[in-house]
Amino acid sequence: MTIDSDKIITDRLARLESDFSSLRDGYLIVNKRYSETLQAMKGLTENALECALRSAAAAEKAALACQSATAAAVASASAQIVEATSAAAEAASQAALAASEAAAAASAAAAAAASAAAAQAEETAVQASAEAAHATLRATSAAAEAAKMASRAADVAKSLTK
Repeated sequence: MTIDSDKIITDRLARLESDFSSLRDGYLIVNKRYSETLQAMKGLTENALECALRSAAAAEKAALACQSATAAAVASASAQIVEATSAAAEAASQAALAASEAAAAASAAAAAAASAAAAQAEETAVQASAEAAHATLRATSAAAEAAKMASRAADVAKSLTK
């Protein structure tokens, strides 16, 4: 080989080594960003699950409040206290509305958890998504029960004003 050939080969090897080093550095940067993004997605999934669970608990508590307001409406109706009955019926209606809002929040959180699960494709994210969906079911059931009780309280209040 000639000296020119050796120089050309050496230059090309140096460029390849430089390119390889740049690729390795780029891979490390991308890998680090991916890991950070994955950690952020895990955090979002956990937050979405907590939101769904708290929304379900809020809906269940609103349903209990609605039940108490309905009981108060029925009890005051027997005592012919029209204003108290109307107020209790209104409270039952507001509690039912709160339960519905909590159910909607649980549903949104479940959707966020499902999106995160799809992005992560990890078992923990899928489990969190399933738990969030179950929390949505709890919240929706509580909202439906609250709506029934609010309707009952309203019927009692209407029967008194007649």
